[in-house]
Formats: sequence, structure tokens, C-alpha cells
Amino acid sequence: MKMMGTSLGDLPRLRSAKRRRISSWDVTGGNFDWWDFEPGQTRTLADIEGAGCIRHIWLTILSLEEHYARKILFRSYWDGEEEPSVETPIGDFFGIGHGIVKNFWSLPLTMSPDDGKSFNCFFPMPFGDGARVEIASECDSECSIWFYVDYEEYDELEEGLGRFHAQWRRQDPTPGWGERRLVWSWDTRLTEYGREVWKTPNLSAEDNYVILEAEGKGHYVGCHLDIDCYQEEKNEWYGEGDEMIFIDGEPWPPRLHGTGTEDYFNTAFGPAEEFNTPYFGVTVYSGRPGQRWAGKNSLYRFHIEDPVNFEESIKVTVEHGHANHLSHDYSSTAYWYQTEPHAPFPDMLPVGLRLPREAMNRPVPRKP
Repeated sequence: MKMMGTSLGDLPRLRSAKRRRISSWDVTGGNFDWWDFEPGQTRTLADIEGAGCIRHIWLTILSLEEHYARKILFRSYWDGEEEPSVETPIGDFFGIGHGIVKNFWSLPLTMSPDDGKSFNCFFPMPFGDGARVEIASECDSECSIWFYVDYEEYDELEEGLGRFHAQWRRQDPTPGWGERRLVWSWDTRLTEYGREVWKTPNLSAEDNYVILEAEGKGHYVGCHLDIDCYQEEKNEWYGEGDEMIFIDGEPWPPRLHGTGTEDYFNTAFGPAEEFNTPYFGVTVYSGRPGQRWAGKNSLYRFHIEDPVNFEESIKVTVEHGHANHLSHDYSSTAYWYQTEPHAPFPDMLPVGLRLPREAMNRPVPRKP
């Protein structure tokens, strides 16, 4: 069975495939079209046999807990594997970190009305011998989930298709060396501290924040990066941090070396506004007068037209400020396709260490 592309130009081409759906519909014919999850409960949404490709996932969640998007985990397994190829907090999987749910759109991922509570994923997820999609609630109270898993069923899967992967990481704080408070301006470079920052080299990437490290043959198709600039005694401008992507174990310098974080995400000159396109955007901006980038920032870049191929391995990194001088809260979700088996994922952080900083020591509201 040959998969067909999904561009407008390819839509007229006819093919043979069975469209299937697994959803939370009320099989008794009523209107109780959701699944309840008790605290700590894991449930399998879809357990599919044979060959096919998930084309679309939609879900929405009813929870009384403010940061349920970080407390609930989303996992997917392909071809009978024991370790998941997808493991992320559910809000992060669908495109925004910080436990934030809000309207945004891109080509593969959206959060849509009402107020971003409708989650959609259009990344194709092929499998040759079975697929399993599950959700694990680590909330402190019951939540309810409505969902669709739309997929195509094939007689067999064509050769050469990688398996979809998604991985979440967090580092808080990043190990910055700059200690002096500095509010960014173009004159920053003229101050003693500014000259120190700008002239300090980074020729190893040793302390860079790692977005993805994978082994095998595949291609990286993008990420979103979520930065909470909370240490006000330091410069909150994160964007001088270059991205550095190392492919197939090649030595320094990396094959793909950028000029600044905002440049990698296809913006410029310190973006201080939210903006969405199919392939890149700024979903969260929360700066304030006098501290232009303080607080939460989220940016995405999808390599749909320009995937980053690797034959043996890939390591996607970014500086936290120029030469890694900033100490802030960095988290990210990376998306890629590759052959199996994949390298082990970092251990998922416990729920208390996944929450936004301001929620870590706050009591969780409970259902009355």
C-alpha cells in the first residue's frame, strides 16, 4: 500500500485504503461521549492491529486543575515496542508548554476554540504491525477526556517510512555564568558587562540546552521551545543564544550553526508579540515595561519543507543566552521520524517537577 501525500495538488489522486476511527463515543447510544480518568489512571485510547497510519488526533479535556496540560502524559507505541516513541505532557505534545492552553495554529498542531481547549495533531504516524495510544493522568482529581483517533488501514506498509517520535525535556535553571542584572538594549554591547558577554566565545556547545539527542536514521521535523525568564537579576533577553545542530557525530563546528534563538524560529530583533504561521511562530509572550522578555515565552519551528536528515545520529541544541550566560527555565518538545529501535528517552520528570515554577509549591484545587 502506497501512502499518498496530503498537499492540495495531490488530493485528486485515488487510492485504496480504509478510513477508520476510534473515539470516545457513547456506545449505548447516549450522549456521555467521554472517558473519565481517576487520579493516577492510565487508559489506552487506541490499540490498533496490522499496518496503517494515524492521520489525525483530536481531543479535549475537562479538568478543574489549572495545570492539567502538564500533569497528563501522552504516549504512543509502534509495532509492539515496549518503550514509547512519544512521551510528553499532553499540552506540550499539542504545541505549547508552561502548562498553558490557548488558541494558536500551525500546520501540524493546533489549539483551537474554546480558548484553546480543542487539541489537534495532523502529523502522520505510520506503523507496520500495530499502534497503541495511551493517556496517563497524574492529576489529583478526576478529569474527563473526549477524543478521536483517525487512521488509515493498509494491507501492508510501504518500505522506507520512519516512525514518528516526540520527546519532552526540561532544565531549570540552565547553568548560566552571568550574574549582573542587565536590561537589554542595543547599548548593552557598550557596557563592561555587555562587552564581556558578547566577546565570550562558545566553541564547544558543552553547556548548551539540549532539545533532542537521537540515534538511528531519520529526520528532525521541528520543535517548540518554552522559556521562563524569571531571574530578574540577570538579563532576560534569551535570543542571542545560537542553535547548533550536530549530525552523525561530526566534530565542531556543527553543520548547522545559527545566529540567535529568535533567528532559528524565523523572527528577528527580539520578538515582543505573538504570531502564528504554518511553520513557525510565537505562541506565548508575557513581557512587561522595563522587562521586555521577562516571564514566559514560547516559540515553534517546524521543518516540514526542510527536514533535517541524519544517517546515524542527531543532537539539536541551543545556547541559553550568548555563550550560555543566562540561568532560566528551559523546556522543549522535539518531533522527528526515524528507524527503530530508538535510543532510550530521558526519564520523565515526576509531576511536581513538570509544573510551571509558580505552581510547584501551590496546593492543587480539588473537585468539590
